[in-house]
Amino acid sequence: MVTIVDCPTCGTKVEWTEKNKFRPFCSDRCKQIDLGAWAEEKYAIPAVNLPEELDDEGKPLQ
Repeated sequence: MVTIVDCPTCGTKVEWTEKNKFRPFCSDRCKQIDLGAWAEEKYAIPAVNLPEELDDEGKPLQ
């Protein structure tokens, strides 16, 4: 049984097989679009409850 996934960039259904050298993407184009998004820092994990001011070492000011 072949696993089918959605391309993270365009949503096209993609077979997760060794034949697909771009998996989980459907094409090199979608892979490059995703790489560009990483390079532009469009993907980020939001910070929760960070202190507003930090010293030069990244520690909270007291």
